[in-house]
Amino acid sequence: MIIGNKKFKNYTFVAAIINLTPDSFFSNSRTRADEVLKAVEKAQKEGAAIIDLGAQSTRPGYKEITAEQEISRLENSVYKIKQNFDIPLSVDTYYSLTAEMALSYGADMINDIWGLSREKDMAKVIAKHKASVCIMHNAKKPLQGDIWRPIKEFLQNSANLALSCGVDKNKICLDGGIGFAKDANQNTLLCNEYYKLSSLGYPLLLGASRKSFLGGEVYERLPATLKTTATAAQNKILFVRVHDVKENVQVIKEIYGRN
Repeated sequence: MIIGNKKFKNYTFVAAIINLTPDSFFSNSRTRADEVLKAVEKAQKEGAAIIDLGAQSTRPGYKEITAEQEISRLENSVYKIKQNFDIPLSVDTYYSLTAEMALSYGADMINDIWGLSREKDMAKVIAKHKASVCIMHNAKKPLQGDIWRPIKEFLQNSANLALSCGVDKNKICLDGGIGFAKDANQNTLLCNEYYKLSSLGYPLLLGASRKSFLGGEVYERLPATLKTTATAAQNKILFVRVHDVKENVQVIKEIYGRN
């Protein structure tokens, strides 16, 4: 897969979560705008291959902010990161207006938790800027029964939309959407058999870090998170999106024998 000026293949790479939010579910991921460069520098030194920057919490029960509010939180940081670091920058948004700003300022990928389905212009904006996209499965109502068919159909339809708008196939990855429209058992099943989504023909991103289906309190979930990363690496999943860069990078190195 291509993101910015980097090609990713034959390994499991870490996308570091950096949140410009006051309410993200894991407080250690929250960063003030005046500290964002330090956060990016730390993540990069610890082995992150991508920075995933968000300005709106999407935890269960979150209060939605507007695109304008999201932009006000993001724009200076997007600009500063791209001016100071040679690392692919993903911006987590489902607003096409925010995506337009971020890509205009040099961001390389849009990570859309609504998989291009929330706003009809999102795929066109991404294509216009020749950017990459992470398409995540989501649904307005919780899934019932078999989860694989609706997840695969949603992801395939969204990928087809991206292609039809002119997004390069080599710039698309898919995310099964752990924690979104799924209960704990469904999340566990999806995580354990994530490789099944590879049949769609696109690289995958796993976002399981410290999520509630892992059990316990959020600050106790690092060991369980590392197990999901180990499984992802064993199954050659291309990306894991995580809060704890250093520890996850180490697990991946051990799986690939790169210590």
